[in-house]
Amino acid sequence: MDDRHERTFSKVPEVTLGFWTIKILATTLGETGGDTVTMTLDWGYLAGTALFAVLLVGLVVAQIMSRRFHPALYWATIVASTTFGTTMADFADRSLGIGYTGGSTLLLACLAAVLGLWYATEGTVSVDTVSTPRVEAFYWGAITFSQTLGTALGDWLADTGGLGYEGGALVFAAALAVVVFLYYRTRVSRVGLFWAAFILTRPLGATVGDFLDKPASAGGMHLSRPLASAVIASFIVALIVLLPQRAGRHPGEGAQASR
Repeated sequence: MDDRHERTFSKVPEVTLGFWTIKILATTLGETGGDTVTMTLDWGYLAGTALFAVLLVGLVVAQIMSRRFHPALYWATIVASTTFGTTMADFADRSLGIGYTGGSTLLLACLAAVLGLWYATEGTVSVDTVSTPRVEAFYWGAITFSQTLGTALGDWLADTGGLGYEGGALVFAAALAVVVFLYYRTRVSRVGLFWAAFILTRPLGATVGDFLDKPASAGGMHLSRPLASAVIASFIVALIVLLPQRAGRHPGEGAQASR
């Protein structure tokens, strides 16, 4: 009976307001944490990317091998993906010399390829179906590329677009408000809106993170990156403990699982 109950749930959390709150904090932590390693500790973008890639792969493997939803493991993997996204985007934008526009275009193509392959294989890209190793691999691939794309978009708008970190944060917050409006007032695909929101929360977190740790001359608050990262991480842990963390239900299982 317990095994049957477990099969009615995926290994990702229900998409609630708490989910999005922790997600935005995780993306902000990814920005300040990634910059702590690559800039404050002076590892550089290549070494920082390699470090977080190893950490991300290890956590994704643990997530896939797990038999049920574990909130701490899931959010640790999200933080690893967003931190890897920060260092990878910076490496593509700066070390490879393709700039923010080139980096954003490349990453958008990679994300589209993963989602396209996922849809072609499974017939859907809904997170409600994340329960098998193959779908989990697609899910985490899409998550990682969306996090990396979000970082590049945030940097592109703040720097190349000339809006600065505050302006960039306002633009992405407004875009998220549009997604929320479409969710509640239209019949636009909920799956499409989810991925749009997931991508947009990343640059929002990135611009907020940059605003916290960049120097005042660049429009930031010039806070200590390690301190800012520690404070944000503490908030994330507190929310994971305090907010309900339930696995999302599979389509068609609502009648049984809602009991």
